[in-house]
Amino acid sequence: MSEIIFPNPRQHEFTEWVLFGDYYYNARDIIGFGGDLTLENLRNAYRRGIFPWHVEGLPLPWYCPEDRAILEFSELHVPKSLRKEFAKTRFTFTIDKAFEAVIKACARAKRSDGYGTWITNDFIRAFCDFHATGDAHSVEVWDDGELVGGLYGVDAGGVFCGESMFHLRSNASKFALLHLVEHLKSRGATWLDIQVMTPHFAVLGAEELEREDFLDKLEETQALKLKLF
Repeated sequence: MSEIIFPNPRQHEFTEWVLFGDYYYNARDIIGFGGDLTLENLRNAYRRGIFPWHVEGLPLPWYCPEDRAILEFSELHVPKSLRKEFAKTRFTFTIDKAFEAVIKACARAKRSDGYGTWITNDFIRAFCDFHATGDAHSVEVWDDGELVGGLYGVDAGGVFCGESMFHLRSNASKFALLHLVEHLKSRGATWLDIQVMTPHFAVLGAEELEREDFLDKLEETQALKLKLF
């Protein structure tokens, strides 16, 4: 397994299309292909604003999207009804108590957008190792001892990069996010990276930044050296 030398996203010449086999793939968000999911490669990637995302039929793609979705905590819009439910929920919340169970549940989650399918067994093994080093983290939602929701992501040097979430009870994944936001705010964070915009996050107040603006924001926040966990 070898270390990947990632190009600087600010200087990389992104291409519109790339040919693999008999198919052309849109590559305007992709900075490179191939390599291994080693701890060094994952750490180097996330701290440069790059993340891996499995696509069937392609060597492993590494993404730095042209339009990057983030959630500013000051812009977070939580419907009043959801706030009330969160305030009185019987669920309990933990952090980093069941990372492997959370990522496996995210991989099993049925999603109309297909975003669950990229969490392969290789990803699960690699991110469990990444969790063991203190780079990847999870939020768990419990109902009487049963894991009913959660999310996981990566600490990219003081910036939390959300990866995936799941729920087995109504609102459990939303409550996991609210618990995460409260935790991150207590550590001095003001935003989190959600990578790709979804309708759910758009309703919550997420916005998209151009690649250059996101990288500026990432570097400025990393310079604060926040201890998120």
